[in-house]
Amino acid sequence: MNRSEFIAVTAVILFGAFLLGWIASWLVHRIARPVRADMSELDHMAQQLHEAEEQRDSAIALLEQREATLSSQLAGANAEARAAMEGLRDSRTEVEELRDYIEAKLAHR
Repeated sequence: MNRSEFIAVTAVILFGAFLLGWIASWLVHRIARPVRADMSELDHMAQQLHEAEEQRDSAIALLEQREATLSSQLAGANAEARAAMEGLRDSRTEVEELRDYIEAKLAHR
């Protein structure tokens, strides 16, 4: 076998291997191709996923809104508590002053 015959035989073998691989690939894709029922099921699952994501997004938005409302209510309650404590402190000071005043008046009698 000379060089030309070797190249020709090698080319035919490689072309045959390429053709065999292409046919095998075509068969695998033909057999593994999704059926229409599977596609409709996939479409239905995609729709359900989309709806679930929308529900999740609305739930997150609602949660953030409630969190903001509760945070503002908490801030208001804290401000009221500070004001009440300050008023209580002022009242205690006033009560102490009145007790001292009464004790001083009673002591002078």
